[in-house]
Amino acid sequence: MTTDRGDLEALKYRYLRALDTKQWDEFESCFVPDATGDYDGLEFADRAELVTYMRENLGDEMVTMHHVHHPEITVDGDSARMRWYLHDKVIVASLGFLLEGAAFYDDRCVRTPQGWRFSHTGYRRTYETTMDLADVPSFRVKTKGPDLPAQDPKPSE
Repeated sequence: MTTDRGDLEALKYRYLRALDTKQWDEFESCFVPDATGDYDGLEFADRAELVTYMRENLGDEMVTMHHVHHPEITVDGDSARMRWYLHDKVIVASLGFLLEGAAFYDDRCVRTPQGWRFSHTGYRRTYETTMDLADVPSFRVKTKGPDLPAQDPKPSE
């Protein structure tokens, strides 16, 4: 049996996994068409604009990690509001760049026939640090790439 809270948490986790593994069709499916976004002033008027930006600017050479925790979830009928504390990291080895930061996500969701979807997402930064990787000569990045399975395989019996 699922609960609204569990379904909303799963939506957020799917959004983050699809973002970090660059599974853009799955990322897009997390939103209603008229969803908006505001990432600390980087604003998007609808889902198409938001997904296109992410697809074009978070290429395979960019390693991202988004962790959220401490959810505050309020459900009111077919709408919900979620706040999450974000810890993120972005590495662009080819440019010698590393960013790490934290923020508070503020999400609004609506229940659709396909389940919960974001009608708005975004965050406000609490801090952000950057580093020139030339300052850390031993720094290396090794990735397996974005071709991770969409879901964990079912355990064999």
